[in-house]
Amino acid sequence: MNREIFIRNYRIEDMEQMLAIWNEVVKEGNAFPQEECLDTETGKSFFGSQTYCGVAQDREEKQILGLYILHPNNTGRCGHICNASYAISKKYRGLHIGEKLVRDSLKKGKEYGFRILQFNAVVVSNVSARHLYERIGFRQLGTIRGGFRRKNGEYEDICLYVIDL
Repeated sequence: MNREIFIRNYRIEDMEQMLAIWNEVVKEGNAFPQEECLDTETGKSFFGSQTYCGVAQDREEKQILGLYILHPNNTGRCGHICNASYAISKKYRGLHIGEKLVRDSLKKGKEYGFRILQFNAVVVSNVSARHLYERIGFRQLGTIRGGFRRKNGEYEDICLYVIDL
């Protein structure tokens, strides 16, 4: 099936699908630092507090396939650096939705006045994400040994990435 996927700002009526996708990634325990799933109330607060939250939607089926959040990485004199997180539904991975989300976040970050996008904790074993970031032009700044505690309790290295907007 040839899908027409577009990225747009989230709407409150997207919340149920967004929560399902976000919580799927949290439960997998392989990428996000969060350990607790979001419910409707915490989800509204969480997504509503972001600088921007974009969703990838299938134009024909109206299905949300993935999403991202964009927010400051720090405050004050470092407030020009943003951070983003991406979540794609397991059943739609491999369709290049992640690339669409990342590219949109770069554009939105610049629109919101950020100058740099930084990832603080890309898990080393998330090879597909790392390849995508590097192909787009992110530079790896370094590695933090044992910086991520996996769901099974083992520790894994994380990489820091940065790109100028």
